[in-house]
Amino acid sequence: MTWVKSPVWIIVATQLLFTTGDLLARANMRHSPFALSTFLSWWFVLYFGIRQIAMFGQLYVFSVLQVGKSMALFSATSLIVVNILGVLLLGEILSVQTYLAVGLVVLAFIVLTLCP
Repeated sequence: MTWVKSPVWIIVATQLLFTTGDLLARANMRHSPFALSTFLSWWFVLYFGIRQIAMFGQLYVFSVLQVGKSMALFSATSLIVVNILGVLLLGEILSVQTYLAVGLVVLAFIVLTLCP
C-alpha cells in the first residue's frame, strides 16, 4: 500500500483532480454570468471541493519533495494530462512539433520520476 503514498502517484492524482475541476468550470462558466449567484451554484461548490482535495495532495508533495522537483513534476503532469484530454474529450489536433514537444515532456517526467 506504500505506492498510494508515493509522491508521483499523488502528483498524478492531484493533477487529475485540478484538471477535472477546470473542465467543470469551463463547461459551466460559459453559461453563467460572473456574479455571486454563480458562485453559490451546485457546480461551483463541487468545483471548489475538488480543488480543495487537490490542494491537500499538492501540500503533501511539497512536504516530501524538493520544491524544484515537485514543481517540475506538477508542470509535466499538467501538460501531459491536458494534452491527452484535449485529444480525447475536445477533439483537438495539434501540430507534429507540438506532439514532439509533449513527447519530450513525457520523457522529462520519466527521468524525474526515476531520479532519487
